[in-house]
Amino acid sequence: MVIENKLGIKDSLELARIEEKMTKERAKEIFDENLLLEKTVGSFETLAFIHYHLFQDLYDFAGRIREVTISKGGFRFAPVLYLPQSLASIDQMPQETFDQILEKYVEMNVAHPFREGNGRSMRIWLDHILKHQLRQVVDWSQVGKEDYLLAMERSPIRDIEIKHVLKAALTSYVDNASLYMKGIDHSYAYEGYSLFRTEDL
Repeated sequence: MVIENKLGIKDSLELARIEEKMTKERAKEIFDENLLLEKTVGSFETLAFIHYHLFQDLYDFAGRIREVTISKGGFRFAPVLYLPQSLASIDQMPQETFDQILEKYVEMNVAHPFREGNGRSMRIWLDHILKHQLRQVVDWSQVGKEDYLLAMERSPIRDIEIKHVLKAALTSYVDNASLYMKGIDHSYAYEGYSLFRTEDL
């Protein structure tokens, strides 16, 4: 099944290629144009803005709460019926410390508010929170794919692993363009997208 898209692409490999290129260009804009500067830190509204900006050229559902129930690896994300309530609760979660921020991130992942592109959007959202609250961001190039995916898979039950993995990769280079671009590339690689380098787009 190929996701219905604005470009009318019917081939899944072609869609993946175009999606990677177009959304990485949009991710680069978020940094280059400082688009999150005045956005509310840690809110679903800001996450929805990030998702919309990344996927606006491709999908009608960009930035919109999903209307279907989704699952991954046998784990069912929050039911559609309870999504608005879940997102409102997550908005109210504290985000003063690293542990609190990661707990909020884990809960947002359980909610998985969008039809597609949750992980890529949420990692930008997480760094936005860390940058403003702690003056740090994750150096995603230091976070191995398997370590990250396994820790995230276990995080709804036991979040100590994802906290450990990401804390070890924190850096104070919050405004470093090269670090951001490499981070986008690694973030995308977790989801199997690795044809283009962000800094070359």
